[in-house]
Amino acid sequence: MSTTATDKISQAASRRSPYRVVQRVILPLEADSDSIPLYVDAGTTSVDPRTDAARAQGTAGPAVTGETVQSSDFRGRFSTVVRPGSRMSFATYFNAFPASYWRRWTTVGSVRLEVTVSGNGTLIVYRSNAKGAQQRVESLAFEGRTPHVFDLPLTPFGDGGWYWFDIVGGVEGALLEGAHWAVPDAGGKRGRASIAITTFNRPDYCLRTIETVCGADTVREILDDLLVIDQGTQNVADEEGYPEVAARLGDRLRIVRQGNIGGSGGFSRGMYEAVRAGRSDYVILLDDDIVLEPESLTRLVAFADFARRPTLVGGHMFDMYNRTVLHTFGETVDPWRFQPRPAHEDMELGHDFARSNLRTTPWLHRRADVDYNGWWMTLIPTEVIREIGLSLPLFIKWDDAEYSLRAAKAGYPTVSLPGAGLWHIAWGDKDDLVGWQAYFHERNRVIATLLHSLYDRGGRVLRESSYMDVKHLISMQYYSEQGRLTALRDVLAGPDRLHELLGTRLAEIRSLATEYSDAQFRPDLDAFPAPQRHKPRNKGRGVHQPARIALAPWAAKTVLRQTLRPVAEGAAERPQTFIAHQDARWWRLAQYDSAIVSNAEGTAASWYRRDPRQLRAMLAEAMGLHRRLLTEWPRLRRSYQDAAPRLASFEAWEDTFRRHAV
Repeated sequence: MSTTATDKISQAASRRSPYRVVQRVILPLEADSDSIPLYVDAGTTSVDPRTDAARAQGTAGPAVTGETVQSSDFRGRFSTVVRPGSRMSFATYFNAFPASYWRRWTTVGSVRLEVTVSGNGTLIVYRSNAKGAQQRVESLAFEGRTPHVFDLPLTPFGDGGWYWFDIVGGVEGALLEGAHWAVPDAGGKRGRASIAITTFNRPDYCLRTIETVCGADTVREILDDLLVIDQGTQNVADEEGYPEVAARLGDRLRIVRQGNIGGSGGFSRGMYEAVRAGRSDYVILLDDDIVLEPESLTRLVAFADFARRPTLVGGHMFDMYNRTVLHTFGETVDPWRFQPRPAHEDMELGHDFARSNLRTTPWLHRRADVDYNGWWMTLIPTEVIREIGLSLPLFIKWDDAEYSLRAAKAGYPTVSLPGAGLWHIAWGDKDDLVGWQAYFHERNRVIATLLHSLYDRGGRVLRESSYMDVKHLISMQYYSEQGRLTALRDVLAGPDRLHELLGTRLAEIRSLATEYSDAQFRPDLDAFPAPQRHKPRNKGRGVHQPARIALAPWAAKTVLRQTLRPVAEGAAERPQTFIAHQDARWWRLAQYDSAIVSNAEGTAASWYRRDPRQLRAMLAEAMGLHRRLLTEWPRLRRSYQDAAPRLASFEAWEDTFRRHAV
């Protein structure tokens, strides 16, 4: 059966039934996808079909390791073969049912699992608790083509836990024809959404996302508009293949051109256009450089429809270049440090489902309650936007976190929903704490702290900010530090220029790169003079990070030495060493007067050179700016909090959109 035909049958059944399908069991869009472990448990076990029944009842011995699932087993998007004697588990990210999230955040009290199988074998339903303990719920043997229905309560899932099912192939093997999770729906809400993609010079990625949406029938069924906010010079509408997909979507596809005013400007425009159109219940924000699992979009909408109150519902981010690696499962904002942190202490960043699946990873079963979700994929109810406004004009960084914190104050929570995910370039492949982005990290973190910190002087933020200044300076990262100093000056200047700076500050920060050698990159190491040989430090044992107890005196000594000691002879003409990016820690860089340092992407390197005069001037200014911030914090806090509703208003953004029209 074709995907389209299956979709139509599923949709028709959903309309007739008092239950609504909220999560279909799906298989990868790409037949040879390396993301298979996110859909089907690739650590399958092989069993003797003569002991299927005994094993299903838990009376047989342990299964032995067998062959893994192969893409050739799949029969399209919804159907798969289960070979004789093999166990196929759907205890996976995209196919297990996140029961604790539905129990906590929605009005739903039970879920129905419907599975249609043919052939012969055993069907087993499992659940887990918040500690990850696996519990058998029900099992049955099947023969021939049979639909099976399991009505399952959500009551036991107070702190965590999932439902899932396994199929064990009998002597003849089995075929899963289709399965889904459905919830009681007595004529409830059927929300519709507009999708807003913000893009800047990534027309190929953006077009691929549009094509993915266009090819998913269930997504088109809930879609009002697909808005592409194109802020680049390489336009999506000029990409080969665009006319065909535009013809299929018709007037539901809209390209909005404007100047580059950052992610906050693009996402605000998407929210603005959707709310002004007045048709959609939700806006789904998507980044441009993603690979989309389209089923995620329908899951976001279904969850939001059943939410107890209007709720921001986000999806998770997987690593585009390592498809089974989950970047983060949910984040909160540390109130004292005002920095992102995992939602609970057991959480493992960068978890690889190919190494440890859902059943064998206890922390994945504990519900992660979050403060915000990244705007790589987040659903926002339009009624929330009407009440609290659009994004703050921050260009990039902290706009998504600030928005969720603001929404929470108004009574609207954020949920990061398992089973809704996409693939994006992971932060490990970037280093945006240095370079031009250092400006936005510093400025916007301080602004968000002024707006939302629970502490009178922002907790630890100013102290950590001053530490970062020292680290950049003793690391010879003068360009990054110049951006940070500019950021602090802009914070002290108050909130009134934030809209004005959207279109100018990036270009100004980038233009400063010509003044700093650490910001001037060359793709070939041979473009630099060869490092001069010198006696190895510490008798050849290298440089090591100082112990925490000795850190303060070590840092003071290092700053004093870098401030007063002349640059080593010849270091200005030839680097002393080459340092790979992964080794370019501040305490190592601080030991040199001159070094060639590669970037995070591995595409180029730049020349770091110590300049005592530069260091003294920047350090003095940094200390002065932090003193002012500490002294003026109460005044600045009132100023930013008073200005925030105005800055996020439709009227303020309308003026900005006009000024940056293309």
